[in-house]
Amino acid sequence: MNSAPLGLSAANLPPRVQRTLERALILVSEELDHGMQRLVEEFERELFRLADMSRNPGAETGYMRALRSFRLNRADLLPSFMVQVESGLAGLRSPATAPPPVPVEPEAPSFRNLSLLETSVMDEDTVLGEIASRHEGRATLALHLLGQRFGVLAGSPAFDAARLPLGPYALCRALRTAAVGMELDHDARLLLYRMFDRQVMPGYERVLDRLNELLADQGILPALVFVPVRARPAPVEARKDADEPPPAADRNPGEPAPGPGGRKPEQRLYTGWPGQAANADGAEDDDAAFAMLQQLLSGRRELIDKLRAERGAGGRRQMDTPDLMKALRGLQHGTAARRGDLPEIKRTILAQARQQYGEASALSPQDSDTFELVGLLYEQIENEIRADAPTSSLVRELQLPLLRLALLDRAFFLHNNHPARQLLNTIAESAARGTDQGDLDRAMVGPLQQAVKDVVERFDDDPAVFTRANAGLQQHMQVQARKAETLEKRHIEAARGKEKLEMARRRAAEVLDKAVGDRRLPHFARALLNQAWADVLTLTLLRQGEESEDWRQQVAATVDVISACLGEEGAGGPELAGHVQTSLSQVGYHEDEAAVIAQRLTATADDGDDPASRTELAMKLKARVRLGEDKVNAEKPQLPPRTAAEQARYEQLRVLPFGCWMEFSTNQQGDVVRRRLSWYSRITDNALFVNQRGQRVAEFSLDQLARMMARGQARLVTAERGRLVDRAWQATINALRSFAGRGDEVGTMRAGT
Repeated sequence: MNSAPLGLSAANLPPRVQRTLERALILVSEELDHGMQRLVEEFERELFRLADMSRNPGAETGYMRALRSFRLNRADLLPSFMVQVESGLAGLRSPATAPPPVPVEPEAPSFRNLSLLETSVMDEDTVLGEIASRHEGRATLALHLLGQRFGVLAGSPAFDAARLPLGPYALCRALRTAAVGMELDHDARLLLYRMFDRQVMPGYERVLDRLNELLADQGILPALVFVPVRARPAPVEARKDADEPPPAADRNPGEPAPGPGGRKPEQRLYTGWPGQAANADGAEDDDAAFAMLQQLLSGRRELIDKLRAERGAGGRRQMDTPDLMKALRGLQHGTAARRGDLPEIKRTILAQARQQYGEASALSPQDSDTFELVGLLYEQIENEIRADAPTSSLVRELQLPLLRLALLDRAFFLHNNHPARQLLNTIAESAARGTDQGDLDRAMVGPLQQAVKDVVERFDDDPAVFTRANAGLQQHMQVQARKAETLEKRHIEAARGKEKLEMARRRAAEVLDKAVGDRRLPHFARALLNQAWADVLTLTLLRQGEESEDWRQQVAATVDVISACLGEEGAGGPELAGHVQTSLSQVGYHEDEAAVIAQRLTATADDGDDPASRTELAMKLKARVRLGEDKVNAEKPQLPPRTAAEQARYEQLRVLPFGCWMEFSTNQQGDVVRRRLSWYSRITDNALFVNQRGQRVAEFSLDQLARMMARGQARLVTAERGRLVDRAWQATINALRSFAGRGDEVGTMRAGT
């Protein structure tokens, strides 16, 4: 019997700690109250809507039953939720074990209670875990600071997000307890969790900020701040030496797996869906990027000046930025603009200025740099997209509006979450080389075209045009991402079902081997046991679980069948034969086949008895597809042992997070296709891959993947390489570094001539 949740008043905490926690509880209650009330109203409305729209009488009845139950208990949701939250705070100093880390090696699988009913529990854990993990990622800094402060209150080391009493995982656990207490069924609880994510959790970051402010005001680490440590870029030689990732055994359990080349956790893997908005950059990163960009452009200008020193480029009239913007506006709908031909646009602008003012003109250094930066960026983007893609022309149409925007707002180059940069990335990724023809949903072509059309026609030096176009397109992308996630989830559930089936097959084989022991069965009888009767054990285990009476009966029947096959006195008989025949019929054997097999398994077997009949039965069994059998994997060739490099990759793969992306080489020219590692099993070693639309496109074993990675045929995609425009911009910066770095060399060459 569970004890009642402990309240703060009965927690026996130091007075100051108790007062602080009471204030924190009041703050959380006030902050979440409005969202929880909205959740109650929206959840009730959604249940009614689903019942009204349902065409299935059974589903309609289920929704109405959930609605009635919820209406009876709706007033208890918030109090019950807050009681659980308070209980977590009250147990701050109670001995508690941390949530177990994800093991590097899988634990031995337990077959107790193995049944299809486990899926519902797994679904709840999965949904709540995803909600908590998502909000942990959005509020990492605030949770880190709050964990430090709660460590002070608890007189213990800092709390991580999973153990923090007011962390996202604690709130999700509190919600689950409250939902179970309201007697909602499984599907209704899942709906409640998702609506909690939409109605309550969007304000969670603000709650954390206010909690940190409250604790600081109460004197709990008032001077605590977070100062990120910027890592210096490693030299090229060091990067080459770091090609191999450290073995999994050398990392702490739960530590993020390194990417290719031994990447550190801060170089995290890319897990987003294509076209989704980037996370905001920090101010420190912006300042550093701006300073670096100025330095690179300065070095580039010095080199150009040295190369053009003998050309006498001085004496030209400098064109003002407003005049340049006016001239570009007039070219917006010209042929050069549609082709994205910046050099031709620049020549046209300068020719018009010469004609207007009667003298040669030049752009200002800053405007000229912007022209060059946009041009260089687009060169890199062109290398990343397919010319035959239906949306490749949209990328070029967007170039002139982007140039005009960059002349007004150079933050376009510095902020990877800039609306214009996000819009460009979404358009470019729809035509990326790493996608197949079927990866782009044709329904998205229209919204992509409309977004570009809106910018081209409406941009009149107002950055808000890009913001609106990007916001509208992002809504479509979010719908696509949800569709992909839904489809992906179905494939994952199917893969997990196959894993569960494989576990049941292994357990059935163990039971058979144990029952037979070291006794020698007739060859044909053993073949029937290993194939036909093993399917019966497997299906019983899947449907009923290992603790069920049905499973115990089948294990007992297995012992009786083996005794009958050995011809032991008193074994077999019509009753056992009938049981075996019925069991075989339940796994898909025809009545005649089931009867013949039952007779063979429950009577004294003689390999010399009726060889023609036995041969006919053996041929039928050989042609029959067994329960869960995968002939492709069963017939795969035996491979040599993994090399050290392959083993390191194999250990790395076994601790990867689900949802990361990999690139696979498709030909000798270096073309790649990008696929999402949706799920893998440490038990069966199978890995499931989907494309950008969530469609299943491949299954590999982890062993195959490790060998491919070691040969350079597959690689993990890190966050810094996740988005196309970010990759193109990084390539542009690298080109500028290389270009500017030759300035001194050119100067030396000129001085020596």
